[in-house]
Amino acid sequence: MGMSIAECLRQLDIRKGVVGLATAAGAIYLLYKAIKAGIKCQPPICTNSPICIARECPGPGERALPQEAPASEASSVGGAKGLAIERERHGRDSGELRRLFNSLECKQDEYAKSMILHSITRCVYLLEAEASACTMDDIRLVGYMLDDKDNSVKIQALNTLKAFSGIRKFRLKIQEHSIKVLELISTIWDSELHIAGLRLLNNLPLPDFVHPQLRRVMPALMEILQCDYILAQVQVIRLLSCLAQKNDLLYDILNCQVHSNFLTLFQSTQPGSLLFEVLVFAERLSEGRNLPHYRAVKWHYNEQSLHEALFGDESRLADRLLALVIHPEEEVQIQACKVIVSLQCPQDLRARPSCQPSSSFFNSGE
Repeated sequence: MGMSIAECLRQLDIRKGVVGLATAAGAIYLLYKAIKAGIKCQPPICTNSPICIARECPGPGERALPQEAPASEASSVGGAKGLAIERERHGRDSGELRRLFNSLECKQDEYAKSMILHSITRCVYLLEAEASACTMDDIRLVGYMLDDKDNSVKIQALNTLKAFSGIRKFRLKIQEHSIKVLELISTIWDSELHIAGLRLLNNLPLPDFVHPQLRRVMPALMEILQCDYILAQVQVIRLLSCLAQKNDLLYDILNCQVHSNFLTLFQSTQPGSLLFEVLVFAERLSEGRNLPHYRAVKWHYNEQSLHEALFGDESRLADRLLALVIHPEEEVQIQACKVIVSLQCPQDLRARPSCQPSSSFFNSGE
């Protein structure tokens, strides 16, 4: 209370000095920590695990990186480190795929085989030139993995074959595994395996020698269609739509037994992607059964067949189609209209100027 103005100013200057000193000390400490962290920080050493397909490799004029980890720490699947993708971009063969296939030939546990196959699949998509340089023996080796007792290995092998099926020279070799793939799909109830197998089949032209096996597995395919896993449903409906265009398989599809609630697949609450594929399937079935050579035969269908569910006298498909005409997604609307047209007018009559409606549930009585 009795302090003079001069004393107050002097104490204020002291406090400012102390605050400034503390601030400077804090800044110096933070700077020290940053420099220390920078000194200690080293670029990560890329392991030789089967998952690693992009290893750093200094080319001419590039800065060298730290030495590779000791051999004792390296994975048994390894190889020289280097950026495989970068090597291919510069026209150099990284040897990554060859190392992976060599590793796959060695005795490995299920997890290692699964990871190696996963890495091969990635390499096929990313390293085009190296993938094209693979051999039929490599495809055969992957095919052997379909007989592995572990489902995860089977799934990865299917994914690898799917990747190689994009290369023309391997397609005939991969087609040889079609019957085995159908057997896996029909005997193992695993959604991931179904998706992998069906994706592979949808990426291949199925040869005629597979048709007998397709007839045998048709009930299993229809069961997958009626499961609640959308990804598997979309893949199997695409396969069935393709098979519906095969004259010798059409009756087997139409006479296949389905659940009583099959038409729930046409409900507007279903995902648009699934609805579109189901409508394409219905259109192809309708067109196929209206072809002259098919109508020339008197076919008999069981009461719980797909034919009766879609085209029978008691079918309520008409109601579902009319509801889909106002579906929010335009492609679903258009496809629903196509199905209606195919049901109203047989294919061989559409070219005529006056096409009278066939005896369907769209007649005036409905």
